[in-house]
Amino acid sequence: MLENITEPLLTWYEKNHRKLPWRERRDAYEIWVSEIMLQQTRVEAVRPYFDRFLQALPTVKDLAECPQEKLLKLWEGLGYYNRVRNMQKAARILCDQYGGKLPADYRALLDLPGIGSYTAGAIASIAYEIPVPAVDGNVLRVLSRIRMDDGDIMKQSVRSRVEKDLLAVMPKGRSGAFNQALMELGAVVCLPNGAPLCEKCPVRELCKARKSGTIESYPVKGKKTGRRVEERTVLLILDGRHVAVRKRPDTGLLAGLYEFPNEKGWLTESEALSFVEERGLMPLQILPLPGAKHIFSHVEWHMIGYMIKIAEPEGKPEGEFVFAETEEAQERYPLPTAFSSYAGYMNLRLGQEKYQDKK
Repeated sequence: MLENITEPLLTWYEKNHRKLPWRERRDAYEIWVSEIMLQQTRVEAVRPYFDRFLQALPTVKDLAECPQEKLLKLWEGLGYYNRVRNMQKAARILCDQYGGKLPADYRALLDLPGIGSYTAGAIASIAYEIPVPAVDGNVLRVLSRIRMDDGDIMKQSVRSRVEKDLLAVMPKGRSGAFNQALMELGAVVCLPNGAPLCEKCPVRELCKARKSGTIESYPVKGKKTGRRVEERTVLLILDGRHVAVRKRPDTGLLAGLYEFPNEKGWLTESEALSFVEERGLMPLQILPLPGAKHIFSHVEWHMIGYMIKIAEPEGKPEGEFVFAETEEAQERYPLPTAFSSYAGYMNLRLGQEKYQDKK
């Protein structure tokens, strides 16, 4: 069956694929950047990030040498920041061992930090025409429907089996196009949640799930573990034109980014004022702010907030906080979009928001 889908799929892809900036050239570095950005992120959201990232860091060497705060600022709003940290680790290895180039070797790519079988397969096949599969969620969904495969796509054993099956039918000299065609079909036609556009599918006559009317039953996916809920209190501490931010620890959630001061639990006004006083600051006024929620992969923050105006400290304040003007905070300090709801009170835009008015 997989041999029969190859030609119609390639013909369809040639005529119908989306024009994306990372498809303009078969450049391994650009493909790598795009594939890492596209993990957990929609194509339309990635486009402007990709352009800015490549403009700031056009080579592997530039990525390897980039200061961490600048790197995290370029990534601000994409989330899952370990992705870009691993990219930099890999870039340094590439500079040390491969002359600053991604090797045309699937196994060598797989050994780099942050590169799994899918990303290694995408780089190897698209940039170098190495005949290896690139199996992501879109590909798993497409093939599970075509073959009425009831294997749980969350299991590594199922993914490995699909990779093995595809490896056997990789079209010589066109493996990159074939992998992209499968991904593209899942992204724009064979959509999730039982809503595929079957009339546009080039392999609809071969699809067993369509013929049997059971598309909504595929793919089979095991239940995810529920997220942990954390209550947090966010504090906007202002001394006139400046707002307090602080750097998060170098490990753990949002490692190395900056944040508005916040504490676990929902503090009362009195507790919030005590938090400020304990740091040698003099609160003048406190204003409760509405609640907000932010969802990470394994945890949800349920937040309340306070805006606390303080007397301007004498001299440059020392301690855990940095007091920055709004423009400085927006341009210099990487702040995660988890705080977007509260940043708005400072006319501070985070992530993609800060680029929306720029042409």
